[in-house]
Amino acid sequence: MPATPAWPPASTPRLFVAAPLSPGARVTLEGGQAHYLSAVMRLKPGDPLRLFDDATGEWLAEVADVRKRDLTVAVAERLAPRETVPDLWLLAAPIKKGRIDWLVEKACELGVARIVPVVTQRTIVDRLNPDRLRAHMIEAAEQCGRTALPELAELAPLREVLRAWPAERMLIHADEEGGAPLASVARPGPAAILIGPEGGFTTEERAAIAAVPAACGVSLGPRILRADTAAAAAVAVWMAVAGDWTDR
Repeated sequence: MPATPAWPPASTPRLFVAAPLSPGARVTLEGGQAHYLSAVMRLKPGDPLRLFDDATGEWLAEVADVRKRDLTVAVAERLAPRETVPDLWLLAAPIKKGRIDWLVEKACELGVARIVPVVTQRTIVDRLNPDRLRAHMIEAAEQCGRTALPELAELAPLREVLRAWPAERMLIHADEEGGAPLASVARPGPAAILIGPEGGFTTEERAAIAAVPAACGVSLGPRILRADTAAAAAVAVWMAVAGDWTDR
């Protein structure tokens, strides 16, 4: 007896939508999403697709109507609830375009709950395009099966972030002068990883970080890492030791 094929198929297109999803809801997709589904994937009425909204989870839908500039999809049933992610923040000084895009992509893929861009005294890039960064996170989530997106905080001076630091959240900062191995200090619970700019923190900033009771300086190994590499490496170690990688 032939096996029943999986439904929806693994090749079903998967997209993020900002509108809240529910059974029976109808969503109109425009612009790039509509072009992708109609012109690239050549979907027709009745064809399936997967949708997620960063709030209620992932849903099965089908194309209801295809028009020249948009298409309408009808939401059928929920496939999975929104995933639960560890309470980990990533604080990072902005770096040049391309590398900051890569950084937020990997933070999304690795399961970071919140990304906080911070301006330090040696930060060269002092402006960000949040819409572009969010687009990179969405693309990563669509491709990797994520149902949750990291929250992207506004760019803020490091001194202000430290001044308002919550006492219950561990602040793990990569210390170029050395510290305990990250794996030895990571533990479950609210935490944040702070990565400095190219050139590291100034003496004044190091003192301000050390003054935070919840702060802990760590080493990321014997090799010098670029800022984006350091961020990905630190998050990966924390997830493996204290995050949800330990549940699998």
